[in-house]
Amino acid sequence: MKSVAAFGEIMLRLSPPGHERFFQSPRLQTYFGGGEANVVASLAQLGHAARLITVLPPNEIGSAAVRELRMLGVDTGAIVRKGSRMGIYFSETGANQKPTQVVYDRAGSAIAAAGPGDIDWGRSLAGMDWFHITGITPALSRSAADLSLEAVRAAKAAGLTVSVDLNFRAKLWNYGVAAPEVMSEIFRFADVGIANEEEFQKSLGLEVALPNPSGRLDPSLYEAITDTVMSRFPNLAKVAVTLRENMSADRNGWSAVLRTRSGFLTGPRYEIMDVVDRIGGGDAFVAGLIHGFDAFPTDAEALAFALAASCLKHSIPGDFNLASEREILVLMRGDGSGRVRR
Repeated sequence: MKSVAAFGEIMLRLSPPGHERFFQSPRLQTYFGGGEANVVASLAQLGHAARLITVLPPNEIGSAAVRELRMLGVDTGAIVRKGSRMGIYFSETGANQKPTQVVYDRAGSAIAAAGPGDIDWGRSLAGMDWFHITGITPALSRSAADLSLEAVRAAKAAGLTVSVDLNFRAKLWNYGVAAPEVMSEIFRFADVGIANEEEFQKSLGLEVALPNPSGRLDPSLYEAITDTVMSRFPNLAKVAVTLRENMSADRNGWSAVLRTRSGFLTGPRYEIMDVVDRIGGGDAFVAGLIHGFDAFPTDAEALAFALAASCLKHSIPGDFNLASEREILVLMRGDGSGRVRR
């Protein structure tokens, strides 16, 4: 199996119980998570050697995050311990017509304060086959963006396959630089690109016509969009686009398409009728795709595995997808009954 490293911020997540509003009761549930950490946590569950490269403060909260990653089988040897605080985000789970709400408290976090030269990329990438990054860390600060660019350059120079999930976060791009100025440069190093239907516009500044995500999405419409992306970025070998149909906070349609240099594929569609926790669903898809490219002979099977993995994540509280390969394969092969297994 391919060994995978990811670079990005792991945070402390604080959520009220169930579907309560923030501080409706005096309790908050704690989880650790973050886009890149979610990917390597999933890959570790699927049997890969998976490493998180990040910066965490040398205090008890940072140590608790490291301990959680180790419990999931993630290699934490490339984590730099410096800085004064860990990023936090608050998440209020949506229901019906009330959307999930996220409030960030990550300004001045250890990784936001880090910059080029703070990570030994030769040591951090040693023994790895694949490198993954998202558009979240570059949105934190100018220095974090520069460090992210340094990361993809080092990964490419080391001969690793590079995947970039655009992951646009409007609440984070507030340090005076527009997302396309940064992400277009980072995306030039990607072999595999991942996005949702709007991120080609918001993260890369591409002029593409987008369907309305509130209704049923027609996967064929993304054939032209992904063709435009691959023409603009000739380095890309594959581009995946996740298609989320938002009927309500609890009910989503979920599918994806994959364009390669040889064709265009549409994955199966899942109708998720009772979303438990959608945070981390896209990261579960990315991990499933990386695993699928490694485990299956065809891209169609890889796409189907990724969609089944991310579908199951919607039933699991917290950021991490704790579904096993066996469970994912059962759903991928058509058994979505949810019947009790004895």
